[in-house]
Amino acid sequence: MKKIDLVQNLTENTSLPKSDVKLAVDLIIASITQSIVSGEGVEIRGFGGFLKKHRKARQGINPKTSERTQVEEKYVPFFKPGKFLKEIVNKG
Repeated sequence: MKKIDLVQNLTENTSLPKSDVKLAVDLIIASITQSIVSGEGVEIRGFGGFLKKHRKARQGINPKTSERTQVEEKYVPFFKPGKFLKEIVNKG
């Protein structure tokens, strides 16, 4: 599902205008992004948590040329699914 699909789905299931739904989705995504960047993270009970993880610097290998290269340390976004989401996905 793309963001536009989410906006369309929410518009169809509420009495809100599409412009208001798009603004709300954009604000939620911006808020989650800002919390991840600041290191605070976001937890949505039953769904999961968004946070940033630190990756140490390491030696990497280019698969095409087999050349060794240094990969710098960095932070990456990480999602940890909640118990309810795991259960519902496993039930199919």
